[in-house]
Amino acid sequence: MELLHHQQQRRTTSVQWPEDVDRRLNILVRAATAAGERTSRAELLAALVSIADTQPEQLAQLLHRYRCLPKDALADDADRDDLPPVRAPGPRRAAPS
Repeated sequence: MELLHHQQQRRTTSVQWPEDVDRRLNILVRAATAAGERTSRAELLAALVSIADTQPEQLAQLLHRYRCLPKDALADDADRDDLPPVRAPGPRRAAPS
C-alpha cells in the first residue's frame, strides 16, 4: 500500500501569516519532537491540512475562531523551555573556516 506522505509529486507553498503563528508552528514541531517524532514544519502542516474537516460549517467555525483570537493569544509560546530545540527552518549557514 502506498502512503500519502511518500507521494512523489510535491508542491512548494509560500505562506504569509503573523509572526506569532509562525512561532507557534515551530512550537508544534518541538512538541512533536518531544513525543519522539522526527518531523518538519512542512510535514506537520501537511498532516494538519490532510486531517482537517472539509465540512463548510466546520471550516467557517475554524476561521471565525482564528479571526477572533486576540493579538496576544499565542504570547505564552515565546518561552517553552520544556520542549527540545530543533533546527531552525531555512538553509544552514556554512561553518566558519
